[in-house]
Amino acid sequence: MKHIYQQGNENKPVLLMLHGTGGTEHDLLSVASMIDKEASVLSVRGNVSENGMTRYFKRHAPGILDQEDLAYRTDELFEFIKQAADDYGFDPSRVVAVGYSNGANIAANLLLKIKGSLAGAILYHPMIPNKDAVVPDLSEVPVFIGAGINDQMVPMEETEKLRDILQENGANVSMKVETNGHQLTGTEIDASREWYEQSF
Repeated sequence: MKHIYQQGNENKPVLLMLHGTGGTEHDLLSVASMIDKEASVLSVRGNVSENGMTRYFKRHAPGILDQEDLAYRTDELFEFIKQAADDYGFDPSRVVAVGYSNGANIAANLLLKIKGSLAGAILYHPMIPNKDAVVPDLSEVPVFIGAGINDQMVPMEETEKLRDILQENGANVSMKVETNGHQLTGTEIDASREWYEQSF
């Protein structure tokens, strides 16, 4: 997978940056530095193209995900993380995902599908990727969710259900709700940084 790796302090987590639809591996580098300037960064471009827009997995329509492709691409990303850990010499058990929109959805699916895949996650404007997932034990896994009450792409009830699923399976979830829409805001990033500093 096309990516950027930036070596940081080995005692810090590795931030796995996952862009939104139409993005690239460059999009969230500034967000990574806002969250933790000292952390290593693995920023990954999605392998799927939808009408020329880069994504991490296919969908049939907005809000209707291709579950077969989602499962395949989630495994693909997990295997890539393990390979990158070997290539760059970092601990794969210390990876914290930071995803926006489509990137948040595949990060959420890593949590819901593969036990131990992430040490934690920051999910900006996620939806439930797979309502039928058999969720592993997520005890003590810290998760931050950023949401907007006026998000026209992800209804608030959807985000709240994702929070509930994560909490029911042991995750320690913190949720920041703003009056904004689907865009990622500076105050949202600030809240996630404060959460991150307390969690890691």
